[in-house]
Amino acid sequence: MNTPLPLTGVRVVELASLAPAPLATLMLEDFGAEVTLVERPGGRDQAGWAGRDPLFLGGKRRLTLDLKSPEGRERVRDLAADADVFVEAFRPGVAERLGLGPNDLLSRTPGLIYLRVTGWGQHGPSAHRPGHDINYVAAAGALSQIGLDEPVAPPGFLGDFAGGSFLAVIGVLLALQARARTGRGQVVDAAMVDGVALLMSCVLELEGRGVLGPPRENPLRGAAPFYRSYRCADGRWFAVGAVEPPFYVAMLACLGIDDEDPAHQHDRARWPALTARVAEVFGTRTRAEWTRVFAGTEGCGTPVLDLDELGDDPHLSARGTYRRSDAGWQAAPAPRLSHTPGRRRNPSGGTR
Repeated sequence: MNTPLPLTGVRVVELASLAPAPLATLMLEDFGAEVTLVERPGGRDQAGWAGRDPLFLGGKRRLTLDLKSPEGRERVRDLAADADVFVEAFRPGVAERLGLGPNDLLSRTPGLIYLRVTGWGQHGPSAHRPGHDINYVAAAGALSQIGLDEPVAPPGFLGDFAGGSFLAVIGVLLALQARARTGRGQVVDAAMVDGVALLMSCVLELEGRGVLGPPRENPLRGAAPFYRSYRCADGRWFAVGAVEPPFYVAMLACLGIDDEDPAHQHDRARWPALTARVAEVFGTRTRAEWTRVFAGTEGCGTPVLDLDELGDDPHLSARGTYRRSDAGWQAAPAPRLSHTPGRRRNPSGGTR
């Protein structure tokens, strides 16, 4: 007997947009939600820079409607009236001008969860400004914490997806849980800048304790010899994260450094010289050789994999973390539930 997925029966209507909201709805679909994607006729939000199809399409039902026409807007209202979750990612006020704002839809369907995914949120001086991942990450203070010599923005991971998509999914699940008790829907304001700020919690707490120090001494930004990546003899990279003392001892043993007193691990004055020495050692062997050296130890060392190597990693392969599709690598649904795991998307883009 197949156990229904956790979100089986949850109906989602999504107005097409770029990456953060589509990943959020794809995550909902992975666990059973039925998603109807409303696309604009020939709209750039469907292809644009991303290519021939929308990002994160999965098994969503696709429907083309002209939101500038009264007929198209009325069709969307009808879809929302039969839905549990409505998703839009316009700038504040756009949905209201279309007659598709929260008041318009919740007055007809009081139990509707209205999800708004934006960079800056629904109010505040920057709410109407355009922006992208790098802007939200910078404004929330996270960009200043990445890189030693200059701020380096990760490609969309932090703002758009961790701060946006994941926050949006959490908001929907919380609102669905609240509706189960009260019968009332509500508006979920998922702002990427808020999500990044939440992700800064650990950094802020460590900063408050005086642990991190200035950038050139910050152990989590690459200043510490035991928490950074090193170039190997073949030009590839190997990462170490031996923070705790036993792991640091194991790292030194893997590197053959037997004259360094582990008691000095957190002596920041010694870090530059030790970093240079560790870099020199890593440069004597290839990444594959170092992978074998660290295997089975507690030295917390891992190869830095390129995208074309994801299928070669034994751990990722054993867990099925990635799967090859026509469009490249595809991540498995997560997290993994013991009784109702998410459904895997087919290589062709649908779900099963």
